[in-house]
Amino acid sequence: MFTPPTESSTPRTVRSPQRRTVLGAIAVAAAAPAIASLTTPASADPSPRTAAADALPGGGDLGPNVIVFDPSTAGIQTKLDDIFKQQESAQFGTGRYALLFKPGTYNGLNAQLGFYTSIAGLGLSPDDTTINGDVTVDAGWFNGNATQNFWRSAENLALKPVSGTNRWAVAQAAPFRRMHIKGDLNLAPNGYGWASGGYIADSRIDGAVNPYSQQQWYTRDSTIGGWGNAVWNMVFSGVEGAPGQSFPTPPYTTLDTTPVSREKPFLYLDGAEYKVFLPEQRTNARGTTWGSGTPRGTSLPLSQFYVAQPGVSAATLNAALAQGLNLLLTPGIYHLDASVQVDRAGAVVLGLGYATLIPDNGVTAMKVADVDGVRLAGFLIDAGPVNSPTLLEIGPQGASTDHSANPITVQDVFVRIGGAGAGKATTSIVVNSRHTIVDHTWIWRADHGEGVGWETNRADYGFVVNGDDVLATGLFVEHFNKYDVHWLGERGRTVFFQNEKAYDAPNQASVQDGNVKGFAAYKVADSVTAHEGWGLGSYCNFTSDSTIRQDHGFAAPNTPGVKFHDLLVVSLGGMGQYEHVINDIGAATSGTTTVPSNVVSYP
Repeated sequence: MFTPPTESSTPRTVRSPQRRTVLGAIAVAAAAPAIASLTTPASADPSPRTAAADALPGGGDLGPNVIVFDPSTAGIQTKLDDIFKQQESAQFGTGRYALLFKPGTYNGLNAQLGFYTSIAGLGLSPDDTTINGDVTVDAGWFNGNATQNFWRSAENLALKPVSGTNRWAVAQAAPFRRMHIKGDLNLAPNGYGWASGGYIADSRIDGAVNPYSQQQWYTRDSTIGGWGNAVWNMVFSGVEGAPGQSFPTPPYTTLDTTPVSREKPFLYLDGAEYKVFLPEQRTNARGTTWGSGTPRGTSLPLSQFYVAQPGVSAATLNAALAQGLNLLLTPGIYHLDASVQVDRAGAVVLGLGYATLIPDNGVTAMKVADVDGVRLAGFLIDAGPVNSPTLLEIGPQGASTDHSANPITVQDVFVRIGGAGAGKATTSIVVNSRHTIVDHTWIWRADHGEGVGWETNRADYGFVVNGDDVLATGLFVEHFNKYDVHWLGERGRTVFFQNEKAYDAPNQASVQDGNVKGFAAYKVADSVTAHEGWGLGSYCNFTSDSTIRQDHGFAAPNTPGVKFHDLLVVSLGGMGQYEHVINDIGAATSGTTTVPSNVVSYP
């Protein structure tokens, strides 16, 4: 994600515009000295005979890259600083870390978070673990530009910031979950440079959230003391204290409740025993799950998880699942020579510290059967050099089971094609199972880094939905060769969508969709009779050919059951233009002004 500053942003120090290809080169150069691979040797994997003949153990060591602190731990700040130094600019490095804090009070800490670093409390409630200090994301590594602060997270902590304000200047794939900020929250980098995020859920901010230069943001099922401003697209669902509906002036899209939600599973300590908490499903949710005491849900002991270490094979992961264990993926990189098959109802696959799955030989990284209650959370899928038909498949083709009472959830599962190296995939995520909830994902065909080019990291489709009654909350999908989102299921719903069309389209012919100029960012199939979306934005920045035109950012059938609220398209500095917003409705973008064209309601 890289976008220029806007006229409506808070005044700030602005550096001259640069194209993302240039920014990518800078980032890769900065990341060059990143630490070597921290993966465990392949010999750590049980042999196929052992995996088949003997039961795999549950529980066990969380590995060297899960760092656990308690209030009596000596040298906490030094350890935090050492990890940040390694990870600050390692955008495509191999280091992966989870920083876990046992319940208690910690004083005088500033946990700066770099790439592939997660910080979390180990209590059942955020208030069980209090840091009198800060958890900081800033952009000093990138000259005050926060548009590439990806792949990091904060979860399940209470913070009392030293200055009264905590800084969380992030872009995509940087969730902020189950946090209690006893003060204000600043979403912009020091100097108010460019910023493009982001996501908050199940959190309480006692003071105000001030996005300043953030171009878009989605906040779900939280409580805030106020909201400072808006640039292009700020969306709220189920947020106590959210500003009222006012799109496009200012561009606030506000839903009183979230239609269906079920919070992400998380690791915690029950006494001395590690467990994973599974929050219950809520309908028409509003506010946090934990503000009135113990959250509602169930717990699983760690003994019911196979604790995977990097170097383990797909065969062993599948053996563990078949045995009845769930998967806890500890931080690191996992190469897969076969698909991970999640076939059991209620199975949990939880990653720590941005555990990364790379499918080899063109396999699909993970396939989920058409069963109730599977929960996938907290990991990254990186496409391999041989084209995969899909990277994540939720339900087989033709899946039709009703999962409304116990849906499959996909949360903080991120997909990347290219950037860290050569990668290809025809479709990144396909959802075939009904009632699936996709809660916060960034599906990214890389526009910078290594292995990047129109055909080099070819990826036609980002997010394809065939199943009925699917809900997406916080959907970020960028830069695909054809449709970024293609929705073919009935009664689909999306709350918040952020998109950029592929920067590197070489010419108009390369993006011609039959008689239509440009593939829509979000296309609802002509056969669909019911669909609804709130707060959706698409941007174009055709750096290879600024004369490219998109007929529209959004395409949908003209039928009463297909409804959209608060749509926008933006031409970034005049690098390409949209003729309309949705179908033939909405004014064209114009010139180099970088001003959105809006549609409040469709049809």
